Amino acid sequence: MGDEAATEATSSTAGTGATSGTSGTSGTSGSAVSGGYPPEKHFVRDLDAETWQVTAERVVMVAPLPAAQRNHAGTAALGFLAALVDIACAPVALIAGAPDWTATQDMSLHATGWLSQGPAIADAHLRRAGRNTVVVAVDVYDGRGDDDIDAAVAAIDALHLDGADGAGGDGPVLATRGLLTFARIPRSASAAAGRFEPEKLVGQKRSMDPVEPVVGPMFERIGLELVDGAAGVVQIHRTDYVRNSFGTINGGVLGAVFQGAAEAMCPGMVATDVSIHYLSQVQEGPARTRATVSRRTGDHAVVNLEAVDAGHGDQLLDLATVTLQVPPG
Repeated sequence: MGDEAATEATSSTAGTGATSGTSGTSGTSGSAVSGGYPPEKHFVRDLDAETWQVTAERVVMVAPLPAAQRNHAGTAALGFLAALVDIACAPVALIAGAPDWTATQDMSLHATGWLSQGPAIADAHLRRAGRNTVVVAVDVYDGRGDDDIDAAVAAIDALHLDGADGAGGDGPVLATRGLLTFARIPRSASAAAGRFEPEKLVGQKRSMDPVEPVVGPMFERIGLELVDGAAGVVQIHRTDYVRNSFGTINGGVLGAVFQGAAEAMCPGMVATDVSIHYLSQVQEGPARTRATVSRRTGDHAVVNLEAVDAGHGDQLLDLATVTLQVPPG
């Protein structure tokens, strides 16, 4: 079992009914929720995202795309997108899964284009709520300069009515499609479960601001260490900046880890697609990758990866497949 993302998605309000532009239990930017999660300095805060729980079955999240969230080609980094969709989909899953809690079990993201201008707009919607799992689909758009969340929802709804992807207009354009599966687990598994009432999110607009300007590449901020680039070996420690409410490494952050490992193996290419299966949680750390290239051509490559807990007998944590492409230009 991998990341529990629902806490990150709800921690900006913590059930307080905060509105757009406020965060934390005190309603002030940058304050931590009760229980100390998330910490003041945390990757979720650094996304600087605004979220609208449009209905119980739909969430729209808008996040800026500064240099710190881009890959070496200047487009949205796959790890940034993985973190964004993990958080956007979580409240949909949690509301559908109530009274249980949920944990991310599988994530797949497939690029349909390059997200180069920003902001990134994630539109998550429920596909199925079953006895053991909840399935949430997500479309990610390039907002092409417009960060107004109301305008984003209206524009995306218009695209759906027209059966279009936005490529022919000047509004949001589809860049990535994804599907996430969440496992139902006991509420007692999360430290945040006792202070969260999922139904109260419906209709809310909420945000969480960074406590300081977000600078430096995502790999540097999460503490990703390059061990053997040619072999796709990188590692990350379980720090406060990347942990979730279970105390393990967040599943969206692991998307960035797999991005870093795959790009280290395939210089000149950028990771665009990923499929991750979360199998177990980090007990000691660091989480370390192993990788093999299964296909490499002139314009793309496919890398198969696994992550193990190097401090806990190399316990298998995750399996992933990353597709890389030669960037535009």
